[in-house]
Amino acid sequence: MKKIISLLLCAALLGSCVLAGCNNDNSSSSNGSSSKAEENVADPIENVKAEASADKYRNFYQIFVHSFCDSNGDQTGDLQGIISQLDYLNDGDPNTGDDLGIDGIWLTPIMPSKSYHKYDVENYYDIDPDFGTLEDFDTLVKECHNRGIKLIIDLVLNHISSDNPLYTKAVEEVAQNKLDGNAEYFEIHETSYFDSDTKVNQLSNGYACEANFSSEMPEWNLSSEKTREEFTKIAEFWLGRGVDGFRLDACKYYTNKGTDGTEFLKWFYSTCQKINPDVYMVGEDWTDDSDIQELYKSGIDSLFAFKFSQSSGALVENIYTQNGAGIVKKIMNYDDKMRESNLKEINALFLSNHDQVRIANSLEAKGLNYQKFAASVYMLFPGNPYIYYGEEIGIKAPNTTNDAAYRTPMIFDSENLPDIFVNGIGDEPDEPTYGGVKQQLEDKDSLLNFYRRIIKIKNQNPEIARGTITGIQGFDDKNVGAFYTEYEGSKLLIIHNFNAKDSKELTITDDMIKNAEVRADLVPESLSKHIELKDGKLTLPPQSTVILKSAE
Repeated sequence: MKKIISLLLCAALLGSCVLAGCNNDNSSSSNGSSSKAEENVADPIENVKAEASADKYRNFYQIFVHSFCDSNGDQTGDLQGIISQLDYLNDGDPNTGDDLGIDGIWLTPIMPSKSYHKYDVENYYDIDPDFGTLEDFDTLVKECHNRGIKLIIDLVLNHISSDNPLYTKAVEEVAQNKLDGNAEYFEIHETSYFDSDTKVNQLSNGYACEANFSSEMPEWNLSSEKTREEFTKIAEFWLGRGVDGFRLDACKYYTNKGTDGTEFLKWFYSTCQKINPDVYMVGEDWTDDSDIQELYKSGIDSLFAFKFSQSSGALVENIYTQNGAGIVKKIMNYDDKMRESNLKEINALFLSNHDQVRIANSLEAKGLNYQKFAASVYMLFPGNPYIYYGEEIGIKAPNTTNDAAYRTPMIFDSENLPDIFVNGIGDEPDEPTYGGVKQQLEDKDSLLNFYRRIIKIKNQNPEIARGTITGIQGFDDKNVGAFYTEYEGSKLLIIHNFNAKDSKELTITDDMIKNAEVRADLVPESLSKHIELKDGKLTLPPQSTVILKSAE
């Protein structure tokens, strides 16, 4: 019976989610609004207008396409499945509060490939049949844009599938000792050219092609004019279909003997800007700050801030040690450093992604409030946060030893689990402790509703995403992380209490924020409880956040 129901889930779920969110008699409570019967302090965000983003600053949602939603019952997620859930992500009105509020989507690779992850591309100009058609993709772009969502797609420019016709022809030509044809597209050289620790795809006649990820994923020659002509055509194809930008895979490996990586990235970014001046790009480089700082010289908008991600990263580490002052200083210093290379840098913070153990695997053991507070901390720093699908409902990986386990199905209804199989994993996906989307929409204090409130607050206060951290406010307490963010002459003071057990009594003076008022708050214990600033005295509950602004 479960299987029959699950085959119908994606087709019917959108309606059920909307009903759960919109036909609730206490819809204002599910939206995080205050109940006057429960308290005396009004919800500070209740009558503040939210504005939809019109620039590159977005709240991004990463979708591993294979696992998000299966629209046709073939046990694989697809584009039509994503389309069916767009109203859950964004209904087109930032003031309804009935959606998550996502205004940017990153799709993992959608191009034809024999692998489930699709990072080995066989054809850069089509959609993998597992996911749908180009017509489905065009519909997705249109529906995203109708809701104010920017859509970026994963673009793999470091390596290619060994089955791609450009590469198979190169292999044939190398066997004939012809090196001035398709071989020029790729890092094909005599075997002696490579260091002993370099991974290669061994060819004939003493030649090999560099292949850092696997022998089935040989690498492009990024210095070749032929390659750059091909990449220009690829960019024109997808930007011409309405794509708003690209997530660039494996920028770490862009460096070869003909380009330093930054040069190539600068070329590709400027090439895409000629096609679409508003193109947005975010790159993947998981190495140290100096490498990321160097790549920012290319002019690229964003590079993922890996050092702050995962349970071992600086964000969660400082949440565990309750060192709010420490993490604020680290983020400010990081931003300052990157802006030395690119003044327009848009920091890209995230908790986990498709290559990492899901963040709920560690945070859930600490309790629901830890998951909520981690979201407040990373999403309220300037820049573009990246939410990995299911993070907002606390999905965990069923094990921590297999990439496929980090990519198991999205749970829209925990009473009807989806039959999506991910590389052999998924017949019984790990059910979120607090239920799926449907169940959490009905719980006004759920993790999902907490995420919805964060994003609504960001839409009400453009200073949060777009601002520059101009200073740290010390309270002689390392548990308190407080900083100023300023944008177009407007300033906010964002204060986090990292203490997991104790409230903080803080004094707010006019020297900090003149005539300060509570602009927004986030109290993990209950979204119906609100923080009051009275006579300069502020009580901040454990793991809570307050945003102060001068009263208008």
